[in-house]
Amino acid sequence: MRTPLADSPTVDTLLIFAAVFLAQQLMGLLIPYAVGLFALAPPLSVRPWTIVTSVYAHSDVSHLLANSITLLFVGIPVERSTTPFRFHVFFIATGATAGIVQVLLKSLIAEPIPVLGASGAVFALLGYVLTGNRLASGFFSRFDLSPPVQLLGFAVLAAVVTVATGAPDVALIAHFTGFLLGLVAGRIGVLDASPRASVRPENTTYK
Repeated sequence: MRTPLADSPTVDTLLIFAAVFLAQQLMGLLIPYAVGLFALAPPLSVRPWTIVTSVYAHSDVSHLLANSITLLFVGIPVERSTTPFRFHVFFIATGATAGIVQVLLKSLIAEPIPVLGASGAVFALLGYVLTGNRLASGFFSRFDLSPPVQLLGFAVLAAVVTVATGAPDVALIAHFTGFLLGLVAGRIGVLDASPRASVRPENTTYK
């Protein structure tokens, strides 16, 4: 008999984290500077697979644990309202987009630093939790804010959270991008498994 954890995309993602980290350590023993095989860096066309691998790779154990613990808190609530397939596509899409925006914008102002880690995707899940629930739907329905005003508010909130959680050697642009994507996605309910995923009336329940 299968347990709920056996069908959990959050647990699946944690296992992928562990497998990729193990591969990083093994490759590091065999190939000098093996981090380049996993980290995202411009030009993107040189190692296109890193658009995905960089989402699941981590720099060290503390980096891995920090993202894993946060994923547990935000992934479980989101997975209850969606399917495993949508969860994984959302995770990869938001994580990859956050990483791409980070390296491209950073390359415009300074020497780009290779990026790896799931924090962009994790921040996207956090944003989804905040706006993709019944209370948030009731709030937006009550105040009837226009889409541009909502987007501006999301951008301000994303900036505040990004600055508040910033630290040295942290990909702040990726955090901002992921969180903003998650806030917008939660508002329009892109992960909802119901036929009316784009409609979020006030009485919608967040399962």
